[in-house]
Amino acid sequence: MKIIDLRSDTITRPDTKMRQAIANAEVGDDVFGDDPTVNELEKYVAELFDKEASLFVSSGTLGNQVALKTHSQPGWEIICERECHIVNYEVSGPAVHSGLMINLLTTDRGMITAEMVRNNIRQINIHCPRTKIVTLENTHNRHGGTILPQDEILRVRDVCDEYKLIFHLDGARIWNVHAATGISLAELVKPFDSISVCLSKGLGAPIGSMILGSTEFIEKCRRTRKLFGGAMRQVGIIAAGGLYAIKNNINRLSQDHKNAKLLAEGISELQMFDIDLTRVETNIVVADLTGDLQSESVIEQLSEVGVLAIPFGPRRVRFVTHLDVTREECLEAIDRIHGIVR
Repeated sequence: MKIIDLRSDTITRPDTKMRQAIANAEVGDDVFGDDPTVNELEKYVAELFDKEASLFVSSGTLGNQVALKTHSQPGWEIICERECHIVNYEVSGPAVHSGLMINLLTTDRGMITAEMVRNNIRQINIHCPRTKIVTLENTHNRHGGTILPQDEILRVRDVCDEYKLIFHLDGARIWNVHAATGISLAELVKPFDSISVCLSKGLGAPIGSMILGSTEFIEKCRRTRKLFGGAMRQVGIIAAGGLYAIKNNINRLSQDHKNAKLLAEGISELQMFDIDLTRVETNIVVADLTGDLQSESVIEQLSEVGVLAIPFGPRRVRFVTHLDVTREECLEAIDRIHGIVR
């Protein structure tokens, strides 16, 4: 029985052409700025997003944490959405690395509104931390791959300008927003002072993320990356996979979105799953479990029929479509899951 792996869009493996690009990569010492493949990747990504510069890092967590450390001073306050990746999956990075206090705001679909930001900016006095950074995540993982409304992002930008706040985007899956909406990558990230984007989520690269911003900011990030032990040597071997992924795998993301919708509709017919189909906007399906079902037991049942997913809480399960899962395999997964309750 073939395993249908729907745990994440990070589990993809390089195809033959990507492996060839990696094998043929021209390399040099990136700490000295001598790796031509890394240089090409950083130039290409900066131009793609219409930002002055970009920096290659090994992971999305490193990208977010380097950006926050570079922006901030210990004791500042950062506004984050309660379910965001920076808070839930980066090992307390803002507090540990940057000494940041986090103000967690609860939302319905991941969008911190301009009004919410305005209402949570602290008055300046000797008793309080300084509210200085606002972060968003787009698409929003724990809300089911939801897309943040661009008009509201622009309104948040206006509030940030009014109060001189720094605006950061965790854009790990911004490629999916572009594929779903048709809005250019440059337009999507224009309101932000800094952005992190992932090459191994959705696009199929084995490793890597990028930080984007002004030339001055990226040069400061380069030093912070070194501080975190993230400077690498002949890293063009890795960068080549990312470069290939960006050039070849963005246009196919809409197929992952179709597969996710297909999967969600198929398994939502089962009484065991409660799925809000309006949230299935990209490649993530989050299913709440009904009755007294627990995620660990359901994950075990799924694995017994060769379908892999991950627990997303005690009573939630996440499925993610990606380039290594076909439409036919999604249909097969639906049949197998239905078979559990027959």
